[in-house]
Amino acid sequence: MKQRTVWPAILVAALVLGGCGSASGTRSSPGGSDAKLVVWDWKSGEATAAQYIEKAKADFARKHPGVTVEFVAQPHDQYYTLLGTAIQSGKGPDVILFNGGGQIRDRADALLPLDEYVAEDRQRLAGWDAFTKDGKTYAGPVTLQGHPIYYNRALYEKAGLDPAKPAATWPEFVANCAAITKQTGTKCFALGNKEGIGIQFFLSAFGSGVLTPQEYDAWIAGKRDWTSPHVKRIFALWKETQDAKLNSDGPNSTAMFNDAFAIFQSAKASHVIGLMSDIGHWKDFGEFLPADKIGVMRAPVVVPGATPSLPFDGGIGYGVARWTRDPKLAADLVRSLTSTDALTAFHEQAGAIAADTTIDVSKGGPAVTTIVTDLASGKPALHVALSSRTLDLMGRVSQKLLSGSITVDEAVRQLAASDQAG
Repeated sequence: MKQRTVWPAILVAALVLGGCGSASGTRSSPGGSDAKLVVWDWKSGEATAAQYIEKAKADFARKHPGVTVEFVAQPHDQYYTLLGTAIQSGKGPDVILFNGGGQIRDRADALLPLDEYVAEDRQRLAGWDAFTKDGKTYAGPVTLQGHPIYYNRALYEKAGLDPAKPAATWPEFVANCAAITKQTGTKCFALGNKEGIGIQFFLSAFGSGVLTPQEYDAWIAGKRDWTSPHVKRIFALWKETQDAKLNSDGPNSTAMFNDAFAIFQSAKASHVIGLMSDIGHWKDFGEFLPADKIGVMRAPVVVPGATPSLPFDGGIGYGVARWTRDPKLAADLVRSLTSTDALTAFHEQAGAIAADTTIDVSKGGPAVTTIVTDLASGKPALHVALSSRTLDLMGRVSQKLLSGSITVDEAVRQLAASDQAG
């Protein structure tokens, strides 16, 4: 992610366990005028989120004058480790930011279900499923997160290709990449897999072009058939892109954030699997590429019968800690953090595709228009359905696949064992 000051884990853990300073939660009597709520996240310290936070705080202050809200921006690379310490101690922040999917589901026992508090927001906000476990909702969605395949339309033009008609099949895609490389010298993919994240993006971005719709839906529902030739084909494709030299140099030593995106922005690669939220996305790319030169395409069809779709879920969302002294007060803060005014500011300043479906995004440019249009037929991202433990393993085996030190069959066998272990 973007550069942040990293706090020593021992120091922060001491604050959490000591229940002092900015690490502890609600003060005084529940709902009292001198009450205090503490929020942990990794966003509030960023300049692009400043107006979003101010709008949310103003909305909350109108409903609860006199209640203090303190945001503590934690370093993202240590976030879940620090949060784990707080959960073990049973005290810490009242409101907590989570990634959707495995990160929040693995910690649902430490959170309060919010269904009774957010009923009025159900129709306005999208992305709830990523914050749900066993039929209960544990966070209010702030952004939608997905993995569009961005491409540089200017490089297509230089190669004599029609940028309005990206490839619909994998052979066409590879041929287009070859043409672009021949004419411009650029690689096909900007890839960063130093953290093992690149494979997550690849699985979700290209999976709908490989799996049948039935296999896709079964995967999301938890009925994953790891022995399927189509599942193996995704991981074989991951390896083939490296063997065919389609990727930028040294993907296992290149960080996704923000080195891989910089490769795309500098026109050293014609494609990148990016994000929809507030980094590695259309607005970031727009600092270096004109808006009309940023294209968005669906996955090319690899296996006949596949139906490509935009992979997306709830991106990030705020939940309420089980130990908070005033659940309703904390839930009201979550509602302010997902209010229309706040999320409009987040979209305008950070470029996030916000969870609020009522926000006007027409000024975002053609890439945003394509993304929002594709939401109607989009499906949940494949990697979000996996546990954080299986995702960690997938990151490690993906690096071995790129280096050639493991076979596709062995990689899939290990992933199946982890996934089936629950």
